[in-house]
Amino acid sequence: MKKAVIFPGKARGRVKAPPSKSMAHRLMICSFLAEGDLILPESDSMDTLATRRCLEELERFRRGEAAPDSLRLPAGESGSTLRFLLPYALTLSERVTFTGAERLFERPLSVYEDICRQKGFLFEKEKASLTVRGDLAPDTYKCPGNISSQFVSGLLFALPLLEGGSKIMLEPPVESLPYIEMTLKALSLFGVKAVRRDNVIEIPGKQRYVPCRASVEGDYSNAAFLSALSLFGGEVEVEGLLPDSVQGDRIYGEYFARLARGFAELDISDCPDLGPVLFAVAAGLSGGRFTGTARLRLKESDRAAAMEKELLKFGIRCRNGENSFTVFPGVPKKPEAPLSGHNDHRIVMALCTLLTVTGGELLGAEAADKSFPEYFDTLKKLGIKAEIYAVDQ
Repeated sequence: MKKAVIFPGKARGRVKAPPSKSMAHRLMICSFLAEGDLILPESDSMDTLATRRCLEELERFRRGEAAPDSLRLPAGESGSTLRFLLPYALTLSERVTFTGAERLFERPLSVYEDICRQKGFLFEKEKASLTVRGDLAPDTYKCPGNISSQFVSGLLFALPLLEGGSKIMLEPPVESLPYIEMTLKALSLFGVKAVRRDNVIEIPGKQRYVPCRASVEGDYSNAAFLSALSLFGGEVEVEGLLPDSVQGDRIYGEYFARLARGFAELDISDCPDLGPVLFAVAAGLSGGRFTGTARLRLKESDRAAAMEKELLKFGIRCRNGENSFTVFPGVPKKPEAPLSGHNDHRIVMALCTLLTVTGGELLGAEAADKSFPEYFDTLKKLGIKAEIYAVDQ
């Protein structure tokens, strides 16, 4: 375990946005399915590295270098990797085992489990693994819109490869539509057609992925943690973000501006990953009320509960509702006890944002590597004093 000691300071400088983890997963998978060169981000987070390793194993299988029924895919802690690749695994008609952290298999997989049960496919879940085997066929697939868009994306990668056309029915309320649009954009880059009309996505069959040259764009999700430093007396410019990106988290600039004007009410249904940093910003400014927070319980940690617990150490009270989260106005103070990162990269970086105001310690700093391995080095480049130590667990 690593401990971060953050000293109060004002960040200043210009930095490049890290590569988009969300788009990196999508481009890597599409380039694998196109049987071209694997498109890789400029730097690997733990999650994108998990996808890369799984695709390398699948490539070995495709070349006949792996024995049938022995295919094991190491998904680590990456929910994106597991949910994106599971439908493709069901097209192989072979036994495929995903391995990873126990927390990964505690997160919802009900959409795929229901499909497997209905069609008589193998779906065998253990504490740290999931084994599936099936023969995915063209059909109409129903997906609840308020669990995770990753189920929809996983189906979108696999269904174009089937012999006939399929449909995905999105059952309202539909949240995180921007992430579905990201997948549709990635498919189109590789010559694959899928058309969304309201809550129905039509996917023709017998399609082929066509290799293309593409690069991974900058990540609005992680850029938010850097831009937030400007709200506390700093001056940070983040470069490398596409202004016309379909990333839903690009809205962070607008949301930051509203919080800077005073207590604001914001809906994060389409940008749940911004929840932790928005809560931290609200705690350092004038508070705020956030709706559309129910799915925060289903992430790497229960992010709403984690932020409520840790912000209280700053002396900031919160109310964690069923689908809302309120940060009450207050002045954050230096925490007397070390903060916990809850083994969640976004919790770590959100709390460190507020620690640049108060100073303090945080345990579990290594979780930032999941999406932004260069995070603490970037803080230092911006003039924030941050010391990282290895500690006994």
